[in-house]
Amino acid sequence: MSYTVFFQPADGWVGDLIPFQKDGEFWLYYLHEIRSDPKPGTSWNLVTTKDLTQFQDHGVALPHGTETDLDFNAYTGSVVVDEAGLHHLFYTGHNPNNLGPDKLPLQLVMHATSSDGMRTWVKHPGHTFGAPGGYESGDWRDPFVFRDEAAGQWRMLIAARHSAGPERRRGVIAQCVSTDLITWQYTDPFWDPRRYITHECPDVFAWGDWWYLVYSEFSETFTTRYRMAKSPDGPWTVPDQDSIDGRAFYASKSAERDGRRFFFGWIATKEGKHDGGAWQWAGTMSVLEARQNPDGTLGFGFADELVDSFWDEVSVSFDRALPARLEAPDGYAAAVSNEDLPAQFYAKAVLDIEPGTTECGLLLRSSPDGDHSYVLRLEPKRGRLVFDRWPRTITGDAQWHVSGDVPFALELERPCDLRPGKHTLEVVVDGDLCVAVVDRQVALSTRIYDLAAGRIGVFAGEGSAIADLEVRKRTDN
Repeated sequence: MSYTVFFQPADGWVGDLIPFQKDGEFWLYYLHEIRSDPKPGTSWNLVTTKDLTQFQDHGVALPHGTETDLDFNAYTGSVVVDEAGLHHLFYTGHNPNNLGPDKLPLQLVMHATSSDGMRTWVKHPGHTFGAPGGYESGDWRDPFVFRDEAAGQWRMLIAARHSAGPERRRGVIAQCVSTDLITWQYTDPFWDPRRYITHECPDVFAWGDWWYLVYSEFSETFTTRYRMAKSPDGPWTVPDQDSIDGRAFYASKSAERDGRRFFFGWIATKEGKHDGGAWQWAGTMSVLEARQNPDGTLGFGFADELVDSFWDEVSVSFDRALPARLEAPDGYAAAVSNEDLPAQFYAKAVLDIEPGTTECGLLLRSSPDGDHSYVLRLEPKRGRLVFDRWPRTITGDAQWHVSGDVPFALELERPCDLRPGKHTLEVVVDGDLCVAVVDRQVALSTRIYDLAAGRIGVFAGEGSAIADLEVRKRTDN
């Protein structure tokens, strides 16, 4: 049992998660990514947790097939339990050497069952099926199964692509239905916006009077989004803030416990383990809790269990007492701590933002003078949270040798309501991982490689804000 903030197996990385809640415990299946050459097949591994802070890694749960099997890669799917208590696992079978009629590597829906409480899975190759005519054979994946009680049937959603139409706008969530979880009939698509390459890892659930469709947008923007409706048949509407997190948090799927809904995804790594590297597939597991607003929209933030696990106060001092008024009507003001922070900590800043303020927020891993740091910047005039670094890139020794052609880290901004008044900015930092949350509504996750240590600070620019700050750590750190 490991006590951690973000789970990662010792021998690899966490890919797409398939969460299932069983008797109050989360069973978190995940695609086990191993980065080696030659690349092995992909299995489903399993980690369990009761409190979202202690994780037990059980290793391989659903092994991948051999180099000649259809499921050399066992990709994303879902788990359900039928009326008799039998557990059914549906997953994507993929083997790059098996091509479909359109010469694309086949993706197939495959089936396994467990009669011993999901500890041993028996595969049923005879239940395998692929895409029908009108769909590409190489995109038929991520089967998500849920029970439609009103219709008296099971519904399976599948990330798919039409075989005709604009190349990058063929994405569709296909649908099959069944009464016995064995024989599946093709039916009309579940959602067909004709907008993206495809819609990965679909997830559907009901919460109160609302139904929610969650999917990961596979396009030039890798983002997990959600839609709302009053029934599972739609019509689906777009909330004003429809994304779960930013670019780094992907393939998120959800599970419910005691009326609460948790989203499990992975924070991507970057090539070369540096801030300028390209995002990679898979990374480290992260958990966000969704909170349902009165209008049915969802806010995303830390689970209370995670925040409460940071109980040991970290003493930080500044050149002024907190709460401090940072006033810079036409300039910039900052207060930086006198101490470096540990590699793992939780911080909460309460910022009372006055009207007309352009920016304020937190400096992370800052130099003593605040001139080198990561920046969590609230921008009231633009209504967004931005993750940034100052300076962004050093290109030489002279003071003007900095990169100014990129305004901030691409895709690391989130829209949020920052009207004048008090706002809470929370952040968890753990090694090279950083997750920020505004008002328990808006989450932004990223990697922080290049600045390995430093201080914490508060700042304001072109305006005024009153800032208060608390920092906590875990006793074992």
